[in-house]
Amino acid sequence: MTRIIAGSAGSLPLEVPTAGTRPTSDRVRESLFGALESADALRGARVLDLYAGSGALGLEAASRGAASVDLVEKSPSAAGVVRRNVAKVAKALGGDAALRVHATAVSAFLRSARGEFDLVFLDPPYDLGDAELTTALEALAPLLSSHATVVVERASRSPEPPLPPRLVRTRDRRYGDTTLWWLQPIPESQSR
Repeated sequence: MTRIIAGSAGSLPLEVPTAGTRPTSDRVRESLFGALESADALRGARVLDLYAGSGALGLEAASRGAASVDLVEKSPSAAGVVRRNVAKVAKALGGDAALRVHATAVSAFLRSARGEFDLVFLDPPYDLGDAELTTALEALAPLLSSHATVVVERASRSPEPPLPPRLVRTRDRRYGDTTLWWLQPIPESQSR
């Protein structure tokens, strides 16, 4: 069972799509969100959850104090699951965070997105190619605040994601079959 681990909606169960997604395990989410809380990266953050699946990552951030969460999922059935999970979490939060679901492809969302994001989760299907991931990261880079954190989840057997010039890896952590890659923007003056 997937659930919200902590925060205002802690222990709330979440629905998971029946096919086509791979939910992040509770163990990985606990470690990830412990590190994000230690870095004070959640309270008041503008969060983007790309390849949202069930929405567990973005909704965990909302439960722990994010100001807004945009969840992007192109599969119509998975987007329906995200909408139902958003409704549950929004009720538990009592309107403390703006939660928005975008039923569209990541590339389309990034082309039309406005504003800045402080925290971004990319948990694409493991079979997503490196070139497509790099393209998404390139489109994402201009939408990041100067202090943003980007977390990419990939299969441990995958190589380090190829990064565009405006992003740098700050750390990585392996959890069995899963590796989390932490990225940050490079100031534009240094990326030339």
